[in-house]
Amino acid sequence: MHHSFDYPAQDKCCPAGDGGGQKGNRGEGIVTIVAEIMRRRFFPTVITHKAWEGFHFAGHEIRITEATDCYGAVVWPSALVLCYFLETNSKQYNLVDKNVIEIGAGTGLVSIVASLLGALVTATDLPELLGNLQHNVLQNTKLKSKHRPCVKELSWGIDLEKNFPRASCHFDYIMAADVVYHHPFLDELLLTFDHLCKNDTVILWAMKFRLDKENQFVGRFQTLFDLEVLSNFPISLLYLWDV
Repeated sequence: MHHSFDYPAQDKCCPAGDGGGQKGNRGEGIVTIVAEIMRRRFFPTVITHKAWEGFHFAGHEIRITEATDCYGAVVWPSALVLCYFLETNSKQYNLVDKNVIEIGAGTGLVSIVASLLGALVTATDLPELLGNLQHNVLQNTKLKSKHRPCVKELSWGIDLEKNFPRASCHFDYIMAADVVYHHPFLDELLLTFDHLCKNDTVILWAMKFRLDKENQFVGRFQTLFDLEVLSNFPISLLYLWDV
């Protein structure tokens, strides 16, 4: 199935340019944006029994509890890029009262920011990650968000119609940050994207290019969806896509 969406012709944060001077300015602009994104991160001044790190997004201080023994319980750079994009492009990508699902939500940072920006959010991940995900989402959105976010199990490719029936589930946005890495479930991930999408659904997906196998996934993705780069960060080979 082919999905067609409206998307901008140029990068959001990095205007396109052909001249050498423009490219130089563009490179400087990327460095400035990366520095701004990293400034949103802070760490506790006092060591506590439970490790956490903090972020400033959507006008709030967000505290995220991580676990170093699991990929899904760590905040990866792609999540920071996506959060920054949501905040700085909130007029064009207005999330107020929109149905948003995040797949592979991990620590929940992207879901939290989307919720603070007014969305009806469903944050999903594997069952073993839901406890920490629920804790972070609840702690950072309670009495702050317009809509109470939902945390739900989603194992890619498994029981999709049972848990997310196409007839009744409609998502305006699907969000994903760093869901493509060295794991054996890329087929299931593609199936999950396809199942959750409607013709008017927009996918905002941030990924870091790593190995050829994962990079080839982008080509497979394009056989199902229209894909456009919104922002790119060559410093870390990290891209943000609008699908």
